Amino acid sequence: MSANASYTHGHHASVLSSHQWRTVENSAAYLIEHLRPGLTVLDVGCGPGTITGGLARRVAPGRVTAVDSAAIVLDEARRTAEGVENIEFAVADVHALDFPDATFDVVHAHQVLQHVADPVRALREMRRVAKPGGIVAVRDADFGTMVWYPDPPGMDSWLPIYYKVARGNGGEPDAGRRLVSWARDAGFTDVTASASSWCYSTPAEREWWSESWGGRLLRSSVADKAVDGGHATRDDLQRIYEGWKAWAAADDGWYAVTHGEIICRR
Repeated sequence: MSANASYTHGHHASVLSSHQWRTVENSAAYLIEHLRPGLTVLDVGCGPGTITGGLARRVAPGRVTAVDSAAIVLDEARRTAEGVENIEFAVADVHALDFPDATFDVVHAHQVLQHVADPVRALREMRRVAKPGGIVAVRDADFGTMVWYPDPPGMDSWLPIYYKVARGNGGEPDAGRRLVSWARDAGFTDVTASASSWCYSTPAEREWWSESWGGRLLRSSVADKAVDGGHATRDDLQRIYEGWKAWAAADDGWYAVTHGEIICRR
């Protein structure tokens, strides 16, 4: 993401709680087989650094450089990485990375391309800084494939509103299905695609996920953009939040988030 772009979700606690839950195991399992000690890694859009730390432990004594467009988030990432000595942090724009050509063995981005102004340009930059023989690994959700049960009144309104907000902010919520196409447009010819999912169904998972997304639609910058853009009123967002909480309270509640994944050989 550009350093002067506006991240659609912002950094409200409802957003960060989702980011802080992510690990290599639950969010980058497709990459694990490509990691080994001694590799150099660039983690693009590292957020609070929970995936970054897992990458660093797997490639030590190799180095991980973690970048994000928001300095405030990097402060949280530094706290997360306390005691992990093979990580360095920097503010960066994925459209114009401040690194020489062929610097990293692995370039990784999780839930980044759905938010950037030009995902093909971002992938070209990630390709540029990858070493010959190295890889670029990207995973993004695909909002159009999200499914849930049951569907209480009000809850189903969240997705159309989010599409309008995200696309109005220059993003693409259905990024997962587009990753292969974007990678080929960026010049990659060796692309391996896969898919994986998150699933939330236990009472604790439902409560947490409903606060993450129901709360996001009520209190975060997503809510502000929805109202300012004329896509919803505060009353609409309150009804959506109540729908999310009704879903969380359902004993048979279930939610799945599908992701596209690509491993691109340099």
